[in-house]
Amino acid sequence: MPVWRPLGAILQEEFDVPAELIEQALAEQRANEQRLGETLLVLGAVTPHILNKALALQFRLPFLERLPVEQADPELLDAIPLAFAKEHRFFPLKREGNMLRVAIANPLNTQAVNDLVALTGCYVDLAMANTDTILEALNRAYQKQHGGAEEMVQEFGPSQAEELAATLEPSDLLDSSDEAPIIRFVNSLILQAAKERASDIHIEPYERELVVRYRIDGILYEILKPPLKAHAGIVSRIKIMSGLDIAERRLPQDGRFRVRIAGRNVDVRVSTLPTGFGERLVLRLLDKAASILTLEEIGMPAALLRQSDGLIRRSHGIYLVTGPTGSGKTTTLYAVLSRLNDHKKNIITVEDPIEYQLEGVGQIQVNPKIDLTFASGLRSILRQDPDIIMVGEIRDGETAEIAVQSAMTGHMVFSTLHTNSAAGALTRLVEMGVEPFLLASSVVGVMAQRLVRTLCPHCREAFQPSVKLLERLELLDQVHPGTPFYRPRGCDHCMNIGFQGRTGVYELMPMDESVRKLLLSNQDSATLEAAAVSKGMTTLRQAGLQLVVEGKTTLSEIFRVTQEVE
Repeated sequence: MPVWRPLGAILQEEFDVPAELIEQALAEQRANEQRLGETLLVLGAVTPHILNKALALQFRLPFLERLPVEQADPELLDAIPLAFAKEHRFFPLKREGNMLRVAIANPLNTQAVNDLVALTGCYVDLAMANTDTILEALNRAYQKQHGGAEEMVQEFGPSQAEELAATLEPSDLLDSSDEAPIIRFVNSLILQAAKERASDIHIEPYERELVVRYRIDGILYEILKPPLKAHAGIVSRIKIMSGLDIAERRLPQDGRFRVRIAGRNVDVRVSTLPTGFGERLVLRLLDKAASILTLEEIGMPAALLRQSDGLIRRSHGIYLVTGPTGSGKTTTLYAVLSRLNDHKKNIITVEDPIEYQLEGVGQIQVNPKIDLTFASGLRSILRQDPDIIMVGEIRDGETAEIAVQSAMTGHMVFSTLHTNSAAGALTRLVEMGVEPFLLASSVVGVMAQRLVRTLCPHCREAFQPSVKLLERLELLDQVHPGTPFYRPRGCDHCMNIGFQGRTGVYELMPMDESVRKLLLSNQDSATLEAAAVSKGMTTLRQAGLQLVVEGKTTLSEIFRVTQEVE
């Protein structure tokens, strides 16, 4: 029987990785508690392909450079959910009697193997393949098996795809029937995205391939790879739908259209961007029938809600919500306005775009083509006798100055900023040219937020965190010995991903006297944050860890969304 060889020895002997790099990786591995392979990848000592081939040798498994998608067993594909296969990075090759042969990216993933045994009732025989190879094979095999967008593109063969890409003109699409493959492909793409709760569709051309990805719960998932020669047809069809210039391929364009899916109106915002390999498209899906969430429904804790309530009900001032793109800032502001909208106040907003209609609220759509910007819209709003003003985003010094002046003349102003922390919003406004003394007297509070995926309640798996981990996270005083943490597992309720939906993580910094004094003396954001924490502010990381303790999410999710505020 062959002798077991360490991974480092295999990499040196079979792949000529220098011994000093292996030693360096081993030293770092001991310090950061990662696997050796992960450390080598971070150091750039090996490529993922070489590492996988070395692991295959170490585990004495065959390594497959390509997977026989054409020979995939239809019964196997029906029995194994696609989301489960993608989550665990494996591809079912064939079943022979009571033996199931599977290509897997991580041979140490015993959970996936055990689940496969339970799902199929077979013994599992493993081979190894690269993650990219497995994902591509899964996309092709399942699309072929179940039909869908990729199958529709493949209805016209390579020669027809080439002809479409070369000769497509606006009249061709306008005169086409709804049975045209390109039209049915685009429709299927949007339908599938809505079905899978995707917020965005990314269509990305590269030198040798065209990739379609969906953003689901904030994470991008590669869905399929249509033929590259179909790219021109897909772009033209979407441009026609959104009223864009089909002949303009050199400049970015923005448009929108509305579709009806299962009786619900869905607005689709389209953005095109010219790249070296063709136009890149992003389609954002907005369900117009979706109800506005309340502050309770977006996950705001009761104590924070009471504190925030006192700030948003002030007669005048500025209340800011800050965070990166996609962190739910606009949803929070809509929830705030809904809370304040008692039909006794005049509420007017200026937005880009108007994402949801608010009954009893005047909403203005920004339109730079006619010089209707946030700043000019805000000036016009002030002549409409408003009580409450919402500015979609403070993007420049002019908008910031008008917002501050509005707050100081008796209006309550709500807006958003793109900063990583609550304290960072104040220093960003100073950088935009707003005087610190004006901010100190007008801002009533700043809320920073993130969105984290929540664990599926049907399949989350409990585990006991080590004392060392709790010490490192400074949670020993919050977590009693024996308190379980949870991790994702996967089931039918969550498409075998382990997560289902998202919730908010919040950090609220009221503008108290200590913060005002520091702001007036031009202190940096770290000093402002330290002062707020000393007065009892809960940071994003602390709020996130509380969700982990409550079993709502995982440590990796919290670290993913809060790492930039460290």
